Amino acid sequence: MDKYVKVPLDSTEAADLRAGDYVYLTGTIYTARDAAHKRMYEALQKGEALPLEMMNNVIYYMGPSPAREGRPIGSAGPTTASRMDKYAPSLLDLGLKGMIGKGKRSEEVKAAIVRNGAVYFAAVGGAGALLSRSITHSEVIAYDDLGTEAIRRLEVENFPVIVVIDSLGNNLYETAIQEYRTEEG
Repeated sequence: MDKYVKVPLDSTEAADLRAGDYVYLTGTIYTARDAAHKRMYEALQKGEALPLEMMNNVIYYMGPSPAREGRPIGSAGPTTASRMDKYAPSLLDLGLKGMIGKGKRSEEVKAAIVRNGAVYFAAVGGAGALLSRSITHSEVIAYDDLGTEAIRRLEVENFPVIVVIDSLGNNLYETAIQEYRTEEG
């Protein structure tokens, strides 16, 4: 089912999403990859403030290529989400409502998604140039020294994602395999 959702994402909106839903996000999301997640995790360990508020926000696991003239960002495809699995539960416990990446997540992340009423979205890998068309503004807000892995605030319009793990713990990667086996069996 196609759903159009405003971000940041509140608990009610997250609870309405189901694994397999096609979702078009409009509003503000943030980017952060491995190095930025590591820094945020270390800041939390030291009791320091994070460079962005987690409550109800969505983080996109992406490091863009340089922007072409007249564009706010270059190719903006997802990176493998499991690389952030060590850090994700802590951020979810702080109120992070959504994550966008590609690939499977650990059981610890899945449990944190359910515990916090959050959602994991997948963006289509290999479609970074197409995905960048939904990004209307990009600005670095933290860790500029990390280059493409700096934290960015993105304004998006109808950014296409698919719900993979919903707030109830339903996992599209698992259910799709079962459906395929049933159809082929």
